[in-house]
Amino acid sequence: MQLTKQTDYAFRVLIYLGSQNDEKLATIQAISETFDISKSHLMKVVQKLVNHGFIQSVRGPTGGIKLGKNKNEINLRQVIELMEVTLKPVNCDVPVCRINQSCELRKFLDQAQSKYLEYAEQFTLADLVTNPVQKDIFFKAK
Repeated sequence: MQLTKQTDYAFRVLIYLGSQNDEKLATIQAISETFDISKSHLMKVVQKLVNHGFIQSVRGPTGGIKLGKNKNEINLRQVIELMEVTLKPVNCDVPVCRINQSCELRKFLDQAQSKYLEYAEQFTLADLVTNPVQKDIFFKAK
């Protein structure tokens, strides 16, 4: 399974926020520059994360964003399920597949998808925010 760019960007935002001091606010501009991602794309991702409580947003000239939950409470599966438009591994309906009723492929792929999500559920943002990652984000020359 390959995650969409939206999910990839969501993880990058969360890793960035999880790598800094809990009380410090970050800007979308800073995250955009760090990961060389379009600011407009990040704004959409951040809005979705804010709407679901993963991130807190503070408005105003000194505003910004920070984690809305503890790093240990942000489960990777939750983020994947939030950000992915569909988790169906194969689309048998459009166009309707001739062997849809008898084919076993969807069942096998659904089981594989389920195992993938169960595995991802074991990990949190805290597992992704390591000292090397923090150094790469904040101390590497750009």
